[in-house]
Amino acid sequence: MNQLFPSKDKVTNKSANYAIDYFFPKSKSAAPTQLVTTTVVQKSSIPIIIEATGNIVAANIVDIRPEDNRVVGKIHIKEGRTVKAGDLLFTLDDRANKANYEKAKALADDATRQYKRSLELIEKKFISQAAADTSKANMQSAEASARAAQVALSFDHIRSPIAGRAGVINVFPGTLVQAGTNISTTSSATATSTTAAMVTITQLDPINVQFTVSEKEIPLILGQRDEADELSVTLDLGGTNPPVEGKVYVVDNQVDPSIGAVRVKAQVSNKDGAMIPGQFVRVKLKAKTLKDALVVPTQAVVTNINGNFMYVVQPGDTVDLKPIKVIYQYQGQTVVSGINENDKIVVEGKQNLRPGGKIKETKNAEKAKEQ
Repeated sequence: MNQLFPSKDKVTNKSANYAIDYFFPKSKSAAPTQLVTTTVVQKSSIPIIIEATGNIVAANIVDIRPEDNRVVGKIHIKEGRTVKAGDLLFTLDDRANKANYEKAKALADDATRQYKRSLELIEKKFISQAAADTSKANMQSAEASARAAQVALSFDHIRSPIAGRAGVINVFPGTLVQAGTNISTTSSATATSTTAAMVTITQLDPINVQFTVSEKEIPLILGQRDEADELSVTLDLGGTNPPVEGKVYVVDNQVDPSIGAVRVKAQVSNKDGAMIPGQFVRVKLKAKTLKDALVVPTQAVVTNINGNFMYVVQPGDTVDLKPIKVIYQYQGQTVVSGINENDKIVVEGKQNLRPGGKIKETKNAEKAKEQ
């Protein structure tokens, strides 16, 4: 009875399974073969490049100010001209200092003659040794006074302490300048009003560039390096100017906590004068060279919430998803660990791959997939 008339539940389940199989048929074939492009992992040396933005700063800069209260007598330079160390910049009214020096020099000459005379007299025993010693002390004191007067006179002839380019001159012949203060020039609405040094001399060749490096990159520039791995920079000045190369000469000894970075300075040649202080530049810092590194195309790296991976081709044209560690990335190249040299990895066509999936190599996987 039961065999001839099956239960209502069995009939219902059989009808449901038939509907599912009809509308959602099970695949009778394996997953399709994916078209991919591959490459072989090779070892090579790759430089670590850190990109930053910086500003040009002067290697030396000096504000010229007087050391005494005087009137400007003559100006010996022109604005914007290059000067050498020791070149005469300004002559101040030196009449008073010259008179003081001539007086002190005369006294020193007289004291010298008196001392020489005392040496002759002491040989003849006309004076005591104490008198000769006093004469010597007087001579030395007079000579010191003469040297001091000569120094004061030299202040009236202001010379450049460095080689560089002169900026805007803020004084004129007849201007009263005072020691220890800025030079202030005020006038009517038709004239210039400035408050600055007499002139500023700026060294422009060589010149420096200052930029910052993130604290996470500090081990790259301060870590162990070969002697040949000098910290070098390349500056991009923009426009048609060619790149300029230089060497890092100082890395600051502390991190600025407000920006989480350390200041770095490099020195570059500026013979053509294309760079001036304050100019914005782009900097590429070559930190060191990674030798015998496993370098792969960046597009071969698969990144998800679990980390970084790479599809490695296995025997039988299948792939295996292996975890890797990314050490360094720059301009489409990535240094990794976790795979071996001469491993064949998938570069293109990996978006539809699954571990254990079959692959077929093509010269252009993306083009083949579109067809």
